[in-house]
Amino acid sequence: MFAAAVAAERRIPCVLVERKARLGSKVLMTANGRCNFTKDVSAEDFLRDVGPCSKWVAAAVRECPPRQIIKGFKSLDVPLRRMPDGRMFPADGKAATIVHAFGDLLRAEGVPILTNCPVSGLSTLAGALFAVHTPNFDLLAENVLVATGGVSYPKTGSVGDGQNFARALGHKLVPYRPGLIGLETQDRRITSLAGRRFEDGRAKVMDPSGKVVFDYRGEVDCESFGLSGAAVYNSQRFIEHARMDDYAIEVWFGHERLTFRNLKPRPVKEAIVTIGGVSLDDVDPRTMQSRKVPGLYFAGEVLDIDGPTGGYNLTMAFATARKAVTSISPRRGAALGEKNS
Repeated sequence: MFAAAVAAERRIPCVLVERKARLGSKVLMTANGRCNFTKDVSAEDFLRDVGPCSKWVAAAVRECPPRQIIKGFKSLDVPLRRMPDGRMFPADGKAATIVHAFGDLLRAEGVPILTNCPVSGLSTLAGALFAVHTPNFDLLAENVLVATGGVSYPKTGSVGDGQNFARALGHKLVPYRPGLIGLETQDRRITSLAGRRFEDGRAKVMDPSGKVVFDYRGEVDCESFGLSGAAVYNSQRFIEHARMDDYAIEVWFGHERLTFRNLKPRPVKEAIVTIGGVSLDDVDPRTMQSRKVPGLYFAGEVLDIDGPTGGYNLTMAFATARKAVTSISPRRGAALGEKNS
């Protein structure tokens, strides 16, 4: 949606093809339906927080930083709410407000939107063209942007289509792993509190020597399966990226401080973000264009990029989408977020 908005404002003809019957199914789920779409921090602070893929996404984020995204939504007359830690939400707390803002903009700009239209394949043709195959017809295009998401919450349409298209065209895929997901324990001290949220929680990750290697203050939620919430999610992401198979996690909530060892994460289909996807080695970060197939671009979670919870992953999706579209057309124009910058 962000890419189509940028294309519309730059007068680049485009068609948005959507697998589901409506736009923004996954956006509607974010932050429990409230849509934490970015964080009010500088580009450099944002990149520091992102960690592992920060160098790769740096150019895109610096060109489309969080505060530019905030200005962009304000220019669309979306009332916003800033949380004390900088997280940004629509003021009414409804993710649908963000989706409707995109829908209104695309409708006003006359962007064709094909919903309920899964793409079954992507092939190259003579004359530097692509054929985008659907069950009922093919579309011919000079450029294709694949922005199909990861493989988490497949009911939203994120079923790995884009990664499969990339692999069929010779790109490497990094194996999928869950990022930002709950950890399982049947400890009664946790499960007996299922449904309780502790806003002032904390989680620490320790290596086998007992050294604290990660420390995050944030929500801790008790679930029937174990632990979730921002502090747990970000700790799990750190553990996953560090490839730690022997660790302890100390969780603080309420008046409790409990320590667990080597907890199992929930399945990747339940993860907030997918670690893995199209290899960054095969995509040029200066343009988001494939290094193997000219005219083919990638953006967002279909790539092997991921960030912490708190608006980082949507921001990277927006920034990489903008980078791809502005690379397709170097003409100067007013992209989403530039009106007031």
